Amino acid sequence: MLLRGLCSGLVAAGAVGETAARGRCVLVAGLGNYGMGGTRHSVGMAVLQQLAHRLNVADQWKVDKRCQADVVMATLGHTQLVLLKPRRLMNINGRSVASAAERFGLGPEDIYLLHDELDKPLGKVSLKLGGSARGHNGVRSCIESLHSDVMVRLRVGIGRPQGRTSVERHVLEVFSSAERELLPRVLEQGVELVLQHIQKRDQSPWSEGSPRTDAPLPRTPSS
Repeated sequence: MLLRGLCSGLVAAGAVGETAARGRCVLVAGLGNYGMGGTRHSVGMAVLQQLAHRLNVADQWKVDKRCQADVVMATLGHTQLVLLKPRRLMNINGRSVASAAERFGLGPEDIYLLHDELDKPLGKVSLKLGGSARGHNGVRSCIESLHSDVMVRLRVGIGRPQGRTSVERHVLEVFSSAERELLPRVLEQGVELVLQHIQKRDQSPWSEGSPRTDAPLPRTPSS
């Protein structure tokens, strides 16, 4: 049973260790269309699942009806992580993210959004500290629901459609066989960027109520 309120309260439920409870808490949300795994638009959820595997919690997902999301807890050093898969369509993912933020006492600056990016080819992954939705409906939903755009965003390239294929069809299609060969490396790269950034923040002072942009981004040739 997940407890309402600050993330540190989860110690009482046995969800996280005492060491992590003395640290910080972040929410990592994989954006996508729930139930449409394997499609380009849901690649953020694929990165989140890979992150859950890395943190050895991939078999511990629970349905949180209040947030309408699959949720699992993990620890990384002194940081508690709430991993979240909204059980909604992409364009209303923000409702689940905002509900989880309220439930665990987190602000927009404590949130990571993992999502697909049309303007980057598959194989290119980068972090962005806040900013506009740039046409992404899932990110727009999060910005509107949280009333803020300071969330850290992992942008996973999926490339633009070729020929006469519409953007709508392109993002809802499954990855091609050639793309699926690249996907494991892409997912690992995304996980590495997120983990490195969280660890850098864990080692740096975070000021209350302000965007956490003080820690430098890890260098990557795919930025």
